[in-house]
Amino acid sequence: MSTVLNFPPCCTGGGSVSSSFRKVNSVSSLWMNPKAIPKVLRLSKNDNFNVYRLAPSFCSCKYQKISMALVDEKPVRKGNVVSTNSSFLAYDLIQGELVRWSSAMDRPLPDPPTAVFLHGILGSRKNWGTFTQRLAREFPTWQFLLVDLRCHGNSAAMKKRGPHTVASAALDVLKLVRELRITPRVLVGHSFGGKVVLSMVDQAAKPLARPVKVWSLDATPGKIRAGGDGEDHPAELISFLSTLPNEVSSKRDVVKALIQQGFSNDVAQWVVTNLQPTSTFGSQSSSFSWTFDLKGISEMYQSYEETNLWKIVEDVPRGVHVNFLKAERSLHRWALEDLQRIHAAEELAAEEGGGVEMHVLEDAGHWVHADNPDGLFRILSSSFRELRSKLANA
Repeated sequence: MSTVLNFPPCCTGGGSVSSSFRKVNSVSSLWMNPKAIPKVLRLSKNDNFNVYRLAPSFCSCKYQKISMALVDEKPVRKGNVVSTNSSFLAYDLIQGELVRWSSAMDRPLPDPPTAVFLHGILGSRKNWGTFTQRLAREFPTWQFLLVDLRCHGNSAAMKKRGPHTVASAALDVLKLVRELRITPRVLVGHSFGGKVVLSMVDQAAKPLARPVKVWSLDATPGKIRAGGDGEDHPAELISFLSTLPNEVSSKRDVVKALIQQGFSNDVAQWVVTNLQPTSTFGSQSSSFSWTFDLKGISEMYQSYEETNLWKIVEDVPRGVHVNFLKAERSLHRWALEDLQRIHAAEELAAEEGGGVEMHVLEDAGHWVHADNPDGLFRILSSSFRELRSKLANA
């Protein structure tokens, strides 16, 4: 078990720090209150966030994120090939300024409530960076866990055993939460991530910490319907990207190719954020490679289309509140039967002690956190205010 910390360039300089610690004792439940965590050091506070790391190196920059990966490697030999099957996810942990830690006890005091944010297909944890920093300012006693799902972002650097499905992606996040020994109170997933958070509820070995709020943003629990003209077509996008070389010389050429293929400029500009420089230091030539595992992502999207999680919505566990958010301009994703079924589940959940609720985000397409971040912030904030009150009175 190792923890790898990758620090972005600070101020005008850059650097990285690595540290490792022994694997914590296994626990029977994937959801639990924190009992022990790796020892952390607090940085000097120059902003509204507390950021922690496992090595005593300090920076004078105003804000710094910690990027981490949990790794559990199991070498497997097949013939003359040694494969490594890893259980890991890269993540950022953003903490509000009132999250307090005791270095003597090696744990936070009090246990900070945590919100987990998951991206969609071809996205990364960076999609949620600005939004969760804003939440940390508004709710300074909370911490926010941003995850790169398998085959995406920094998590794609280590190959994971298939199948690459909604369920396996959810199990990855459950394992990460277990290793960090944190208590999720809010689960937020966009698009593919929306089904992942529902699958997390389905797979949790024991009841979740109660109460817990689950948000599926512009994703239905069941059948996925392709967009109309000019709308989002992930399957077609993945298929086209598979025809491109693994290494390209220009982001501009990729954008141009995508637009010529019929994708919007916004989608094209977003896709190339998954390109990283491959040139060595001092090289005159420049090139870029994809950060994701496109073959694995293709499997994940197929699973997204096929996975049916209506059972969680229509038999929601007590103390769990499932929220669906429909983007106003993403009507192609929501059939009348979807809306009717969710509204019926609302009434049933209310009778059974659970919760299901439908929300509409005005003036937004599928990319809800980019199209209308203010509206999304207002809607999601209700969960944190509600839980803040309940936890304070617990």
